[in-house]
Amino acid sequence: MDSTEIWKFISAALACTISLSKIGIPAVIAIYKYNYFMALLSSCTGAVVGTIVFTYLSAGILKWWNTLKDKWFSSKHPKKIFTKSNRRVIRIKHRFGLVGIAALTPILLSIPIGAFLAERFYKDKKKVILYLSVSGVFWCFTFYFIFLFFYGTFKSWFS
Repeated sequence: MDSTEIWKFISAALACTISLSKIGIPAVIAIYKYNYFMALLSSCTGAVVGTIVFTYLSAGILKWWNTLKDKWFSSKHPKKIFTKSNRRVIRIKHRFGLVGIAALTPILLSIPIGAFLAERFYKDKKKVILYLSVSGVFWCFTFYFIFLFFYGTFKSWFS
């Protein structure tokens, strides 16, 4: 591999770490056009690496926020147990669960937001990373094969 191929791979994978459906797959298709193996490899790598990075980053942010909140806010205000927003968060957690968050992350949410929500609700990092990674790889294959299936229709867009 020469340096241009390495930079292509890195840029395609980085695009997939942020948002798979809106940025990642269109960027991969534009970069790799007909190299199906490299397109799938870079998009799946980006989805998995993004999931790992943003899960650990979210855990650090949540830990920092909880220490800051305990230090500055808990002594001044009594803690409310049931608020309207707390009820809404619990309802979403019970209704969709980790599988629902993982399934929606690549399509509707971005990987950073999905990883943050999953880490916020479920503290088991291995499980969060596994579910989000499997979902990301599944949607990479799905989006790319939808593109291949409808390539004849989209061919004029890429010429």
